[in-house]
Amino acid sequence: MSFDRYSAICNPLRYSSLMDFKACVALATLSWSLTLSVICMKIINISLLHFCGPNIIHHFFCDLYPLLGISCSDTSIFQLQVTVIVVTLVISPLILIITSYILIISSILKIKSLNRRRKVFSTCSSHLTVVCIFFGTLCGIYILPNKGKTFSMSTAFSLFYTVVTPLLNPVVYSLRNKELKKAFYTSMKQLASCTELR
Repeated sequence: MSFDRYSAICNPLRYSSLMDFKACVALATLSWSLTLSVICMKIINISLLHFCGPNIIHHFFCDLYPLLGISCSDTSIFQLQVTVIVVTLVISPLILIITSYILIISSILKIKSLNRRRKVFSTCSSHLTVVCIFFGTLCGIYILPNKGKTFSMSTAFSLFYTVVTPLLNPVVYSLRNKELKKAFYTSMKQLASCTELR
C-alpha cells in the first residue's frame, strides 16, 4: 500500500507502468511466500519443543511467547530466530513504509494549493492510521522486552493486535466513503431525535 501511495503521489505519470499487473502479482506473491515460509518455520520449531509441566497457557489464545514459557526445552535458539525474523519482517517493512511516507509528505508539501494538498494527504491518511495501529501493537508484542511487561499488558497488546486492529481496518478505510459518512450522520441525527422525544 505504501509503495502504491508513493507511486501515485510522487510519480503520478509513471504510476500505471510502476503498478502494473505484473508488479501487483509480484508484491502479493512475495508477501504470501514470506508469510507462509515464516509460519512453516515456526510450526516446525514448535513441534520440536518438549512440554513436561502443566500445559496451561495463561493467555486468551495460543501465542508464541506464552507457549515458549511452558516449554521444558532450551528455547534460546528459537527466541533468537524469532528476533531475527521480527527484525527482518517487521522492522524492514516499517523502515520502507516510513521512508515512503517521508517522500510522500515532502511531495505533498511542495503542492501550492492548500485544498489539493489536503485532498492528496487524505488519500494516505487511512493507510497511515492502520499502519500506525498495526505496527505499534506489533512492536509492543515482539520488540519490547518481555521481562518488563506485565501479564495484563502483554494480553492487552495481543488483544489489540489480533482483534481490535482487524476490526478497525474496515472502519478506518470506510471513513473516506462519502455515502457511508452520509448514512452515519443521518442515523446519528435520527438517534438524537429519538432520544430527545423520550
